[in-house]
Amino acid sequence: MTPAATESPADLVITGCAVLTHDDRERIGFAQDSAIVVRGGVVEEVTGAGAVAGRAAGEWIDARGQVALPGLINCHTHAPMVALRGLAEDLPTEEWFNDVIWPVESNLTARDVELGALLACAEMIRGGVTCFADHYFAMDEVAAVVAGCGMRALLEEAFFSSQGAEGRERSLAFALRHRGAADGRITTALAPHAPYTVDDTDLAATARLAHEHGLPVHLHAAENRDQTEASLARHGVTPIEVLHRTGVLDTDVLIAHGTGIVESDLPLLERADGRTAVATAPRGYLKFAWPHTTPVRALRDIGVPVGLATDGAASNNSLDVWESMALTSLIQKSTEGDPRWLTSRQALHHATLQSARAVGLGGSADGIGGSVGGIGSIAPGRRADLVLVDLTGPHTQPVHDLAATLVHSARAADVRTTIVDGRVLMRDRELLTIDVPEVVRELGERLPALVDRSHGRRIQEYGT
Repeated sequence: MTPAATESPADLVITGCAVLTHDDRERIGFAQDSAIVVRGGVVEEVTGAGAVAGRAAGEWIDARGQVALPGLINCHTHAPMVALRGLAEDLPTEEWFNDVIWPVESNLTARDVELGALLACAEMIRGGVTCFADHYFAMDEVAAVVAGCGMRALLEEAFFSSQGAEGRERSLAFALRHRGAADGRITTALAPHAPYTVDDTDLAATARLAHEHGLPVHLHAAENRDQTEASLARHGVTPIEVLHRTGVLDTDVLIAHGTGIVESDLPLLERADGRTAVATAPRGYLKFAWPHTTPVRALRDIGVPVGLATDGAASNNSLDVWESMALTSLIQKSTEGDPRWLTSRQALHHATLQSARAVGLGGSADGIGGSVGGIGSIAPGRRADLVLVDLTGPHTQPVHDLAATLVHSARAADVRTTIVDGRVLMRDRELLTIDVPEVVRELGERLPALVDRSHGRRIQEYGT
């Protein structure tokens, strides 16, 4: 008998697709007419389609005409804020926060957060997102949603210094309680909101707790140039310098946005003792008319990974990482005045390996990612987090450059199948783990109470 006839059946075999690959120099390529063999939630083999003929498997997927990509990663969002999608439009940042968002968020209940997270996860699964980094409140509910729907997530309970020591302690307790939950699909971090809402004492305490408990930190910093200029005027240092002097840069830190990062910040980010990464969410920057964007090229030049993100749907209106990938490429070309940067292959690198590293799940060298085998690429030994993208539609044909087709022609709706840890969460556009109509029905019933601002409360005051 042949080895294929005697070995135990694989859990899943995907055959007939093109597979996005990374070579030993991390360059993007594509293996045509390939097959992926999955066992125990891990990619066991990537081979030619002919090599798996007759292979026993619990499930087969014929993926002819499709491309297999590592699942997309939303490196910074506030998933439950889908409940506020479209509520605060065409406003400057300060009015957006103070007049609408923070008054409404003072109404949030645990059930509102749960329903928002369910709707957000459904949207992300349908858009090919397999993992997200979430920074919000009532995060026990989000953790329960992640465990139930099958996604992977880096989760954090956000806090402000205005909450006193209780906020910081609650963030730590959440991180320790849920670290490694959902069969390892949940990792956790500490989550001070930002240097303008969390004082130096709390930031320094957060850094100490991160070292003591082996936790990363996820926060907003230098979100826009106004914040940087205000910090310089009031304190004589930039927000990144605040992170340096409080020890946060010596932890494994994920910085959201960073459009206010200036040239003098770069040496601090380059020399940081921890693993520093930045998440960019370009659509929101355009909506708020911020004049700068994340300095992707400068960060990449000093070895800081830049992952793709959407921010919350209250500012971005969607959780479409596919759109973030295309916008990142286009905005970088415009900002740099160079059509050769950011190329489609570079954009795919940010969407895959760099995003995985940003959330600490790039592999054993990334610390917290070592426990799950790493995501961000399709290769033996990596977790089987992948999506199948249908390129047979008229808007993606003909294909002259597959990378360009994926970045600039394909859409989130072209994702046919989404798989996390070897489990199919969406097959042929059918969601298998979330009942969207029921979520929408109940959330709709709760919206009047959620969006009421007549009480005059705010969870926080925005002022850079």
